[in-house]
Amino acid sequence: MTSYRQVLAVPGLASLLSVSLIARAALAADMMTLTLYVVLGLHMSYAAAGSAAAALTTGLALGGPLLGRLIDRRGARGVLLLTAAVQVAFWLCVPVLAYPVLLPAAFAAGLLMVPAQLVTRQAITAATTTGQRRAAFALESVQGELSYVLGPPIVILCAAKLSPDVMVWGAGAAIATGGVGIALLDPVLRTDHAMGAEHAGRHGRREWLGKGMIAVLVMAFGATVLLSGTELAIIATLKDTGQVSWAGVVVVVYGASSIIGGLVYGTWSRPLPTWLLLGLLAVATIPAGLAHDWHWLCVAGVGAGVFTAPTLSTVADAVSRLAPAGVRGEATGLQSSALSAGFALGAPIAGAAIDLSAPAGGFAAAGLAGLATALTGFLLSRRPPVRTRPGLDDPNLDQAPGLEPCGASHSPAHTAY
Repeated sequence: MTSYRQVLAVPGLASLLSVSLIARAALAADMMTLTLYVVLGLHMSYAAAGSAAAALTTGLALGGPLLGRLIDRRGARGVLLLTAAVQVAFWLCVPVLAYPVLLPAAFAAGLLMVPAQLVTRQAITAATTTGQRRAAFALESVQGELSYVLGPPIVILCAAKLSPDVMVWGAGAAIATGGVGIALLDPVLRTDHAMGAEHAGRHGRREWLGKGMIAVLVMAFGATVLLSGTELAIIATLKDTGQVSWAGVVVVVYGASSIIGGLVYGTWSRPLPTWLLLGLLAVATIPAGLAHDWHWLCVAGVGAGVFTAPTLSTVADAVSRLAPAGVRGEATGLQSSALSAGFALGAPIAGAAIDLSAPAGGFAAAGLAGLATALTGFLLSRRPPVRTRPGLDDPNLDQAPGLEPCGASHSPAHTAY
């Protein structure tokens, strides 16, 4: 655990991770909050609730790169305060909005969602050395798992105990509190060395958005397609066996296994490539279709969960290495968009497979999607084009120990993902 002690000893990083957890837990529950409000508050169908959640998700997917680019140009504090104000306005107004107005409002709220993850990932890159970064991103991935373990259950509890109006106001307050808290911390997003490199020359999008970065984004998309599809397949399996009430236990087992896997992976001295971790996650997911009750789903969750946080942490680490400091916000925004798009499409893909076959088909579809994107990432990363600055596009930086990825550090580079 020495590596984690070193990371948490970095000035300001422990405070940032703590405040960011508040925002991320609220963000993890925002779609659940909106869904329950439409069903319980407006007394409309689940299809209508799904449309509202889809509007929010679409805004999230499109807003990531836009907010990231704005952070690159204007800094994080102003963007955080602006988006926090937008979230306060949206969630306060939700109870008085008619459904036809709620849909475009939800899209706008997603477009200008508090960029807690984006800022946290950039701050980690700026605050840590190359040797510390894998452990730091492992902690960030574990934080993400904790947010999903905490956020949605709290919303469900509030929906059972409080009025729908209070539920949405609480969600908005939590999101805004996290955003304002991060703004007050005002973490450094670029080192002096990185800013000096940026003054020496600007990086065009074609320079950094090459095969290496595209491979990472494809695998980020595939990872969340797999995870979203797995969630739906779990529900379908338990519904088929009359054990839906145990879904929370299964999800907690998956989350706990992911946390353990992330913490263990962060201590390893040698990282694994993202395509391999994603492939292992996919292979471990498919056999879950053989489970016919919640006990065996928990066993399957242990096997698959241990690869989840490591996969997501290597994605974040790769983006931080392949993007120049001056466009790291935009690159991290693209990563967030890829993750959001995967979450949005994973459930429909798995749902179609379940409808055509059985609940086991959902696990198979999710796993095969993960395998397909892992293979795509592998193929894209095998033959990077010859460049005068190979650190920008080569996701296998451990093969060239003398290279320096995008001014991130003076330390020798190693595997990007």
